[in-house]
Amino acid sequence: QVQLVESGGGSVQSGGSLRLSCTANGYAYSTPYMAWFRQAPGKEREGVAVIDSGAYSDYAAFVKGRFTISRDNAKNTLYLQMNSLKPEDTAMYYCAADSTNWWLLPKYTHWGQGTQVTVSS
Repeated sequence: QVQLVESGGGSVQSGGSLRLSCTANGYAYSTPYMAWFRQAPGKEREGVAVIDSGAYSDYAAFVKGRFTISRDNAKNTLYLQMNSLKPEDTAMYYCAADSTNWWLLPKYTHWGQGTQVTVSS
């Protein structure tokens, strides 16, 4: 069983930065694809960024140029560096992992509990 534990959320002013982390405990071979999603109140969960074990990554259009996803395979840890944050980035951010390439679709098998990001104007 894979467990994902996120950290790094918090409150920041518009234009600020945060770095989220997600550590996967369990079978690393079952998590070649890892991604960040977010969900704001009253909205559907949406994909933010995804990365595979070879470090190939992709981003949702609304974060390109501002967010950077990375991973440390040795530590089985996923990161999301978020710069130039906007109030509309306020949401619960979730880490997800799977052996199947779901890319930015919210169909991953393994999910973390989420970490709240709040951006004030």
